[in-house]
Amino acid sequence: MAKTVVVTGLGATTPIGGDVASSWSAALTGTSGVHTLTDEWVEQYALPVTFAARAAVPAADVLTKAEIKRNDPSVQFALVASREAWADAGLADAEIDHDRLGVSFATGIGGLNTLLDAWDVLREKGPRRVLPMTVPMLMPNAPSGALSLEFGARAAARTPVSACASGTEALAIAQDMIRSGKADVVIAGGCEAAIHPITIAAFSSMQALSRRNDDPEHASRPYDVDRDGFVMGEGAGALILESEEHAKARGAKIYAELAGTGITADAFHITANDPEGLGASRALRATMEDGGFEVSDLVHVNAHATSTPVGDIPEGVAMRVAFGSHMDSVPVSATKSQTGHLLGGAGAIEAVFTVKALHDGKAPVTINLENKDPQVELDVVTGTPREIGRGVAVSNSFGFGGHNAVAAFRSY
Repeated sequence: MAKTVVVTGLGATTPIGGDVASSWSAALTGTSGVHTLTDEWVEQYALPVTFAARAAVPAADVLTKAEIKRNDPSVQFALVASREAWADAGLADAEIDHDRLGVSFATGIGGLNTLLDAWDVLREKGPRRVLPMTVPMLMPNAPSGALSLEFGARAAARTPVSACASGTEALAIAQDMIRSGKADVVIAGGCEAAIHPITIAAFSSMQALSRRNDDPEHASRPYDVDRDGFVMGEGAGALILESEEHAKARGAKIYAELAGTGITADAFHITANDPEGLGASRALRATMEDGGFEVSDLVHVNAHATSTPVGDIPEGVAMRVAFGSHMDSVPVSATKSQTGHLLGGAGAIEAVFTVKALHDGKAPVTINLENKDPQVELDVVTGTPREIGRGVAVSNSFGFGGHNAVAAFRSY
């Protein structure tokens, strides 16, 4: 019989807070983490988008100088979030079998800053000046490798890289590791640090980013008729997942059960969503089947909802296909309106928010939704947090390449 997987620890560093408590408080009050960028390169390259959602607390304020020097910014965020989750789970002083401790930590882009900084050094100063740590710092598996070393995780160190679905896929992998008996505890999550001139220029070129340079705090506006693109964000989210048996044996507090996950692919377009939401609806149904819950059990959804003109609609369609008229009364939160889009870290951050929503009985608010698109047939939470009861809450993530990943958490 498959083991029950539970959440015993949470960690986060986001554009609206340096830890879970501050991020969650901001999510409930409707705080925007989006601001005008002050980097010199914004003007140097005459970028068409001049704002993003930087981490509210720089990693340099938390980590040592040596840790900053030896780790790409994406890894730095992963360390901050995972250390918080580890401590929150009460594992700092716990006796665990490190051969049965795993890591499943995602990224969408990886060590972009390290790679491009090294390229600049090579061009300007020659190959001898390129740092010997460059490859270990830039590789996409650097976060999971660093966390494996940090915590002595020897069961496995996995790295899903599936664009904006990566963080949620990391949870699915961790769930499988525990259910199958290959690990008792897994550090799962995702990170991203890709606010850089090349990504801003590239996403702008494909018309994916909002261009509200004169009003950045209101730029991310999921489901609004005036939405014009997403906002780049950075940070990390981490969850400690355990078998229920292991958590109970050590007397751990339990936030929620990771009830089920679902992963599908659209096979439709490299960047565009299937307009009929077929792949996404299959992922939602697969999650429901995997988690053994009914549509009537659903009490909350943290939507992917990036604020792109095309992308927001198919997700709503998919939820209506999968869950039917029950979606008329399910509170939906689009927290990217506050945090921006953390790409490979998005699913992890939103999973933390989904667990907190269930645990605290409150659905966070969606900001900047002033005139809802009539094609969006969802009950979106605006203004003030919505009280929710016990049941199942779902977190959706969809990424370039047609990746669909969904995680469902159940009240414990």
